[in-house]
Amino acid sequence: MEQTNVSMTTYFIVIGFSDHPVLAPILSYMVLIIYLVTIGGNITILLLVYQDQHLHTPMYFFLCNLSILDICCSTNNLHNNLISSLTGDNIISVPGCLIQIFVFLSLTCAELLILAAMSYDRYVAICRPLYYKMIMTCPVCTLLAISCLVLGTIESIPIFWEMFKLTCYRSNIINHFFCDIMPVMKLTCSDTSFLEFYILTLGVLVSAFFPFLLTVISYVFIIVSVLKINSTKGRHKAFYTCSSHLTVFLLLYTTLAIQYMRPHSLINLESNKLISLFNTAAVPLLNPLIYSLKNKDVKTAFKRKVKACSKI
Repeated sequence: MEQTNVSMTTYFIVIGFSDHPVLAPILSYMVLIIYLVTIGGNITILLLVYQDQHLHTPMYFFLCNLSILDICCSTNNLHNNLISSLTGDNIISVPGCLIQIFVFLSLTCAELLILAAMSYDRYVAICRPLYYKMIMTCPVCTLLAISCLVLGTIESIPIFWEMFKLTCYRSNIINHFFCDIMPVMKLTCSDTSFLEFYILTLGVLVSAFFPFLLTVISYVFIIVSVLKINSTKGRHKAFYTCSSHLTVFLLLYTTLAIQYMRPHSLINLESNKLISLFNTAAVPLLNPLIYSLKNKDVKTAFKRKVKACSKI
């Protein structure tokens, strides 16, 4: 199965969650259940926001964008392995593999920017409440969302281009459940020093640190404004409105930092596979749960919907 030259290799073999004959199908079925619950949870958020007029606000508009990105990212990363668990075909073409990497990076970059836009929305709502409706208008929110998607795509193009230029591979067997950048880099015998440098410097600074910095700055202003509120109830309410977003923000950045902000030589593919599985399957599942359980507006809207359905 191994190939030494990319000119002779037109496909990769993706091992999946495990190559153990008994453990592999069990893990696949577990991930399939998580995937279906993730899709169901995020679609529920989308339908709830769409149908409830009380949720037609910038905050929930960005939440819908986050849910769409989670659905697309989970589908992009998991669909090959879920299909192979049913058909037994775990082969992906080299162009298909590179496209999967590109889509994953683009969606992840866009999600980080959406989280930054959500933090800006919370900043305006808490620090500039009198101007909130004037600043966070529908055209502004739409422009922010489109900009996040476009910038996420643009930021991923240099990495995709460098991956496309790799000329040889030691093997065509990918020890992962989807085409991720690190496992593919482990296989190549081409020089990846520039690619590693780009990922750890420009890639991290532009794609991750910039939205991270915007989010942190927003929360610094939010905390300063909240601490000026005299009543304890008022401070608690202000912090509570940000708790869902802050939880999702910390969860996503922590997993991405553990997964990618390490030197290429120190990365263990097995541990990286577990972290990637958590980031791909668990985080998109937790996002709608966090916003449902920690947000009174969503819980109230859900109760209204259930009550309306029960009357039919």
